[in-house]
Amino acid sequence: MSLQYEEEPLAEHYGYGPPDSFPKDFGYGEEEEEEAEDLPAPADSKPRILLMGLRRSGKSSIQKVVFHKMSPNETLFLESTNKIYKDDISSSSFVNFQIWDFPGQVDFFDPTFDYEMIFRGTGALIFVIDAQDDYVEALGRLHLTVTRAYRVNPDINFEVFIHKVDGLSDDHKIETQRDIHQRANDDLVDASLEKLHLSFYLTSIYDHSIFEAFSKVVQKLIPQLPTLENLLNIFISNSGIEKAFLFDVVSKIYIATDSSPVDMQSYELCCDMIDVVIDVSCIYGLKEDGSGSAYDKESMAIIKLNNTTVLYLKEVTKFLALVCILREESFERKGLIDYNFHCFRKAIHEVFEVGVAAQRSSAPPPAAAPCSKTVALNGTPRNTV
Repeated sequence: MSLQYEEEPLAEHYGYGPPDSFPKDFGYGEEEEEEAEDLPAPADSKPRILLMGLRRSGKSSIQKVVFHKMSPNETLFLESTNKIYKDDISSSSFVNFQIWDFPGQVDFFDPTFDYEMIFRGTGALIFVIDAQDDYVEALGRLHLTVTRAYRVNPDINFEVFIHKVDGLSDDHKIETQRDIHQRANDDLVDASLEKLHLSFYLTSIYDHSIFEAFSKVVQKLIPQLPTLENLLNIFISNSGIEKAFLFDVVSKIYIATDSSPVDMQSYELCCDMIDVVIDVSCIYGLKEDGSGSAYDKESMAIIKLNNTTVLYLKEVTKFLALVCILREESFERKGLIDYNFHCFRKAIHEVFEVGVAAQRSSAPPPAAAPCSKTVALNGTPRNTV
C-alpha cells in the first residue's frame, strides 16, 4: 500500500477564514458532570441523547471510545457510573448535542425524579443490553423505560444496542438479536404500543460496529439528511466514484452516505484512512512552533491500495471530511472529481446557510444580555459568550 499525503493550496477558492484547531488530543473537550437535581431546563439545553441500561452494561465505555478516543482496553479500568454524567458534544458542527449517561442502579422513575423534563427534550434514547449476560432483567427495564418515555415524548427515536457481542460466535449473535427483538416487541404489543418502534444494533467497542451504530443514531437527528444523501448521489454518479462517506473527523461517525448499501469493510477502510491522515498531520502538518491545526481547509490525502482501489479524502468543513472509494481508472479524471467536489462543498455550505437563516427568522429577537445564542450548522442552538 502506498500513501500520498498532500496539502493542496485551495484556500482562496472557498471563501471562508481559517478554522479553529481541534483540541490537542482530538477529543471533544472536558466532560461535564452534573447531578440529576442540577440538570438545566429543557429550553436551555441542546438536543440530547440518553444512554441508559443496567449497571456494567457498557454505557460509559461506549461514550469514552466514540467521543473521547479512549482505547477500548483502557475502558476496563473505568469506575461504575454512580450519577448522571452530562457530556456536551459541541466540538463538531454537526454532532452538536449532549449525551447523558445514566447510572444503571438509579431508579429513574422515582416520584421525586423529574423524568418528564428529561424525556421532553430528548432526541434519541439508547438502551444498552449486555449480550453476554442474562438479559431478562434488562428487557424488563427496557420496556419500563421506553413506555414511560414514549408517553412523555412520542417523537423520541428508541435505539437498542445489543452490546459486547465481540465474545459471541456469529450464530450466537444472530440468535441473541432475534430473541431480544422478539421479546421486546412482544412486550410492546401486550402494552398496546404497536406504534412504538425500536431499532436494534449489534455493537462492540473492539471493532467499528459501535461507530456505525452511532452513525445511524445521529443521522436520524439531522434534518438535512435527505438533502445530503441526494448531493452525495449526484456527486458520485458524475465522478465515477463507487462509495462516498461524509465523516465527522473527530468521532469517525459518518453523518451521511450515498444510497448504495454500506459495506462494513469499506467503512472500516475509510475510518482507518482518517486515523492515518490525522496521525501524519499531527507529526508533519503543524508549524515548527507547534501552532496551527492538524486538519484544516488544505487537508487532503490519497491512498492507493494494491487491488486498484483508491481512497480519496478531502476537507469539507473544519469538522467534516468527504472520503471516497473509487477505481484507479476513474481517478485518472482527478480534475473532474475536484471540480465536482468544489460544487459539492459549495452546495453543502448553502444547505446549512439556509437552515441557519430559517432558524434566525423564526426565532424571537434576543434580549440584551452578556450571553447570546448562535446557531450551529445543523440548526441547533449554541451558547456563546
